[in-house]
Amino acid sequence: MDFKVGSLDTPKPNNGDMSSLSTTQVSTLKASPSSTQLCSAEATLGRHLARRLVQVGVSDVFAVPGDFNLTLLDDLIAEPGLKLVGCCNELNAGYAADGYARSRGVGACAVTFTVGGLSILNAIAGAYSENLPIICIVGGPNSNDYGTNRILHHTIGLPDFSQELRCFQTVTCYQAIVNNLEDAHEQIDTAISTALKESKPVYISVSCNLSAIPHPTFSREPVPFCLAPRLSNSLGLEAAVEAAAEFLNKAVKPVMVAGPKLRVAKACEAFLELADACGYPVAVMPSAKGLMKETHPHFIGTYWGAVSTAFCAEIVESADAYIFAGPIFNDYSSVGYSLLLKKEKAIIVQPDRVVIANGPAFGCVLMKEFLPALAKKLKRNTTAYENYHRIYVPEGQPPRCDPKEPLRVNILFKHIQKMLSGDSAVIAETGDSWFNCQKLKLPEGCGYEFQMQYGSIGWSVGATLGYAQAAKDKRVIACIGDGSFQVTAQDISTMLRCEQNTIIFLINNGGYTIEVEIHDGPYNVIKNWNYTALVDAIHNGDGKCWTTKVQCEEELVEAIETATEAKKDCLCFIEIIVHKDDTSKELLEWGSRVSSANSRPPNPQ
Repeated sequence: MDFKVGSLDTPKPNNGDMSSLSTTQVSTLKASPSSTQLCSAEATLGRHLARRLVQVGVSDVFAVPGDFNLTLLDDLIAEPGLKLVGCCNELNAGYAADGYARSRGVGACAVTFTVGGLSILNAIAGAYSENLPIICIVGGPNSNDYGTNRILHHTIGLPDFSQELRCFQTVTCYQAIVNNLEDAHEQIDTAISTALKESKPVYISVSCNLSAIPHPTFSREPVPFCLAPRLSNSLGLEAAVEAAAEFLNKAVKPVMVAGPKLRVAKACEAFLELADACGYPVAVMPSAKGLMKETHPHFIGTYWGAVSTAFCAEIVESADAYIFAGPIFNDYSSVGYSLLLKKEKAIIVQPDRVVIANGPAFGCVLMKEFLPALAKKLKRNTTAYENYHRIYVPEGQPPRCDPKEPLRVNILFKHIQKMLSGDSAVIAETGDSWFNCQKLKLPEGCGYEFQMQYGSIGWSVGATLGYAQAAKDKRVIACIGDGSFQVTAQDISTMLRCEQNTIIFLINNGGYTIEVEIHDGPYNVIKNWNYTALVDAIHNGDGKCWTTKVQCEEELVEAIETATEAKKDCLCFIEIIVHKDDTSKELLEWGSRVSSANSRPPNPQ
């Protein structure tokens, strides 16, 4: 389907599905015969940018004001359908745009020149690694200052204004410097369309003196352009399907595994269609959790090498053929490069490319077209799933706690599991929450997000803010470690201002536990805070907030009951006190393997 920016019936993506924003080709800009004349106050650069954001599905912009972007922020505020969400710092604004894009399909943030831009850069890099379209808007210098050899504040003291641009060039797919009105319309539209096409962040710098100035190119509304979806090469698609079907139909016990690039390929439904048709057991890579229905009858869990769901790795690694859809094999997802997979058994399907074992590769073949076509060619084969069913032993429950016994992490997650429904979403922070949340069984419709490729601690606070702002129909449950929380805690304040009712489980174990299991040292111990008192201070009687500290199972049960009933319309902050060495067995295994990979000696010269 074509996506028309400016169309009144533009579809909105749900739960991170960006299919309605699928774009690969921008048509020629053309005036609409039915466009209407705008008054001069609306025909400005800033209002045009604001309208474009609304038209692609953005209704919230996460911002930090600075003197170079103040006039532009006025224009964003003035746009009907657009809300400016002020954040405590630029890093969190970027993380919030990241979380927002995961739910809504596209996000936006606005900061000031250099001091703001370089502060948000880490979050934009994370979004780039996770293939999230974020429109990063920076208020830039006065257009008269370009080329004058002047030195400006908020810079490093050189007359060259390109430092910020150069930093963004490696973590965005398009950069627009808007310092004149004549081509501003084209630059803005090209930047936004490129973000949607590439599913990557873009950078737009707008000179501080231009945003409020009317210009004829902004005087008519709308001026639509079409973002037409890419199509596969038909001959290549047919050949790829035939080759893959021949390969898989010869196999005795094939399996299929979902990877994180299903999202950017807009192929979640296509993958499900293939799973329904072929009868293979279905696993997900850890970073693809939430992209495949875990209620599917042939779902067998997370494939993560030595730390996989019980019995999942045995079935995947013993298969004589496996099809991976959108995988990323890095040192973390491969558990220190220890996966027992063989290239000659694998079909690797990337968003626009199919590689079959050691044989042919087919380019210009889109995953979302390849998978349904393959589903029609495969013979149904349930052998591997039947093998799984024979060896499967149901999971046991953690031992019951004695009265007032110090709370264990496995007991915490047993109770979090009971909280989940199709109206909830889980945000897992970098750390042991990665491993504990992987074991949660997601009901149909339950959202799930974490940042595995980039793995920036502190990401989850801003991402929770953004996700909750985008998915108002879900109650977000965030699992955050104390070390990560200390990085980005301030934007609890913004959650309160936005009247969000997120439940945050702050897991206080006294340090950076994930790093302890990779390589321990005194630097992994942090200063303990009174976290509930901190949140109470941030609350300061303004907004709906409830906090509690939990040290045993009885207190946990009571806290969850309060958070889900009497305080269901409040931001609920539950501090969980656990032993510093209380970690998942998966983290212990994973940490030792990653440590081994990190400590490999140099190759002989």
